[in-house]
Amino acid sequence: MGGVLGLQCGAALATRLYPVVGPAGVVTLRLCLAAVILTVLWRPGLRGDRPTLGIAATAGTLLAVHHLSFYEAVDRVPLGAATTMEFLGPFALALFGSRRAADLLWACLAAAGVVLLSHSGIPLDAVGLGFATLAGCCWGGYILVGARLAARVPDGRGLALAVTWGALLSLPYGIARAGARLLDPGTLVPAVVVAVLSSVLPYTCHLEALRRLPPRVFGVLTSLEPAVGALVGLLLLGQHLAAPQWAGVLAVAVAAVGAVRTPGAGSEAIGDERSEA
Repeated sequence: MGGVLGLQCGAALATRLYPVVGPAGVVTLRLCLAAVILTVLWRPGLRGDRPTLGIAATAGTLLAVHHLSFYEAVDRVPLGAATTMEFLGPFALALFGSRRAADLLWACLAAAGVVLLSHSGIPLDAVGLGFATLAGCCWGGYILVGARLAARVPDGRGLALAVTWGALLSLPYGIARAGARLLDPGTLVPAVVVAVLSSVLPYTCHLEALRRLPPRVFGVLTSLEPAVGALVGLLLLGQHLAAPQWAGVLAVAVAAVGAVRTPGAGSEAIGDERSEA
């Protein structure tokens, strides 16, 4: 829960930096500063075995694309809407491989929630929703790859390598879009807070959770993100959703919880994932 709240508060604070450096600059600052902090904390080496380095690079690539697409989405649609669409990635992961008829009902409920969110009440930018959906795909992929990274590296060195690689990938784009404004002291101070709230703390917690939980269960445990994102957007940013759109956010969260809490929900799949980890 702390990781979810930190991510959403960090995203809300990041929007205050948009007028100065734009979404690309925010992502670059967030990843670069997080990489510096994690490297100082864990001092990762580059002499790891190639498979582990490859997994870390894949995780870092997914993080970079996720961050860029999510912040581009938040620049166009309310935080709650972006977070709800982003959550479709972990939700799809939770349903993957299920053969239970009940899961089809939960999937239909989630689909109804998306329709309510995107086609009722306040008009939402289609490009922003597309960016949020891309972020969801990357987030689902990161959960799978992050679980493998957590299984191979017993501490935070793997995360430090992944975030550093993601920072390197985002750096040229951020410099091209924001230039010297990235080094403005008035920008760097809040950017450090964003990096800690949105990257260092939550991703450290996520990696520890992925060491102990199957990826599909971890994905559903993030089901509070849509509701938390909508509340943070309302309280901190003054972003409003219409009543049907709030119902859509709630429907997606309820569907995610129901997909796991339904009697007999994938116990065999969970056991299989633990044996594969």
